[in-house]
Amino acid sequence: MYGVIIAVHVLVSLFLIFVILLQPGRADGMAAFGGGGGASSVFGGRGSVTFLAKVTEVCAAIFMITSLTLAYRSSHTDSVLRARRNIAAQEAVEKQGPPPAQQPAKGGATKPPPPAKPGPTRK
Repeated sequence: MYGVIIAVHVLVSLFLIFVILLQPGRADGMAAFGGGGGASSVFGGRGSVTFLAKVTEVCAAIFMITSLTLAYRSSHTDSVLRARRNIAAQEAVEKQGPPPAQQPAKGGATKPPPPAKPGPTRK
């Protein structure tokens, strides 16, 4: 499902770019690219502006919905939640401070560690 949303998002974004570039601007924009200004007469004199404007609105709405869906799904994945839990656990440990030192034995003195045994020597 996640892959389908990404595919729709990419296709809509590319189509949105294409539709925006087709809209005539002050200098007739990219609409003149298709035939010297004749591209706007395909839908009628003023009809192309309203048709392309409506297509742009629909594409923009789909683009925003897929953007919000992808953002929501990526922020609620298991890895993000696990990272948040790890950060919260680290902050809780830092608030508590270092662990208490070990208490000495009842005799009041601690035993020194036994001496290390020498390893085998080569002759």
